[in-house]
Amino acid sequence: MKGLNELAFFKSQPKEIRTLLVTNLLFAMVLPLIEIFAGAYIMRNTGSPSWVVVYQLCMYVGVVMSAMVNGLLLKWFKSSQLYTFGIIISAIALMVMMFIRSVTLPMLCATGFLIGLSTGFFWTNRYLLTLYSTNDENRNYFFGFESFFFSLWNIVIPIVVGAFLAYVDGRTIFGMTLDVNAGYRVITMVAFVIAICACLVLSRGKFRSPESKNFFYLRYHRLWNKLLSLAGLKGMVQGFLVTAPAILIMKFIGGEGELGLIQGIAGALTAILVYVLGRVAKPEDRMKIFGFGLLVFFLGTVANSVLFSGVGVIVFILCKVLFQPIHDLAYLPTMMKTIDAVSKIEKRDEYTYIMSHEFGLFAGRAFGMLLFIVLAKVFSEDIALRYALVIVGAIQMLSLPLAKNIIKEIDGNK
Repeated sequence: MKGLNELAFFKSQPKEIRTLLVTNLLFAMVLPLIEIFAGAYIMRNTGSPSWVVVYQLCMYVGVVMSAMVNGLLLKWFKSSQLYTFGIIISAIALMVMMFIRSVTLPMLCATGFLIGLSTGFFWTNRYLLTLYSTNDENRNYFFGFESFFFSLWNIVIPIVVGAFLAYVDGRTIFGMTLDVNAGYRVITMVAFVIAICACLVLSRGKFRSPESKNFFYLRYHRLWNKLLSLAGLKGMVQGFLVTAPAILIMKFIGGEGELGLIQGIAGALTAILVYVLGRVAKPEDRMKIFGFGLLVFFLGTVANSVLFSGVGVIVFILCKVLFQPIHDLAYLPTMMKTIDAVSKIEKRDEYTYIMSHEFGLFAGRAFGMLLFIVLAKVFSEDIALRYALVIVGAIQMLSLPLAKNIIKEIDGNK
């Protein structure tokens, strides 16, 4: 009966919200391949954590570039059309990477930039359509529902992919001996089919488009500058959420099968939790959720730094998977609430702030990635893996007082 009640509650949401949630539910099946197994693929073929970080940095450059290009394209195309474009190109870019047989640094930089460019269209238009379709009262539910399925697929997809890669390695089919790389190529083709299904669902929705076509500004209200600082702190850790698990598991524990299993077990701890929090938590509860997530991640980085072993990696992965959806559950509604407030103050279109937000994220991502590269070159890759995480985890704790100050200012201006 409880499940029927939740289904009825979902159906009671506006059509635009339901369409976005189902679209994101489908594409969330592809995201683990981009976020987890791309790094594992690079580690398998190069053995270099630094190459994974360089790839990730180039990917983030592509995301920023796509945010600007997307702003220009919104003059001629609807946001939902560009969202569809981003989904399809993301799947194609992943296929291109897996079908390249010789992994070189220039190839990784180019592929990382292409995947970043394509996923940037996905993320920026996803934020814009979500902002248009939701309000501060239902955003906890929206992101709780979304995070539930992100966490669910982070359980299912890594386990299925890891098991499939382990199964096909060394198998002979139609006279051809397959290896793990061949398995990756099959998986990316399946991902492309799923991406098409997500686009078909999205096409059923009717979404508003930006009213203004001018999105490029250099100066902002102090409230938005504070949010950009918060975005920088988020971005600083965000790069490690993608690269660190693959690097550490491939280094200390084993291959993709183990990677999938650990990600899956960790994801099971969060799927129900984030849905319940999104369903029952009120806007005033966000900072408690936010602070809890920050503390969990910091404790995970401490465990990795102190133990620096297979056990430390498992503890870190558990904390990381718990942190990520809980953090987003509080951060994303806070970001959108700030955009609602500042866009009214400055009388600018909401996409102005979504594009600017990507620059804030990139500043943090670049700092985190460059910190790792510097530690790896000056000392060693083991030193970088051991201490870069705990450094960014400690700095990110500054997010809580900053976020509280932002909410206090917004509520004070009402």
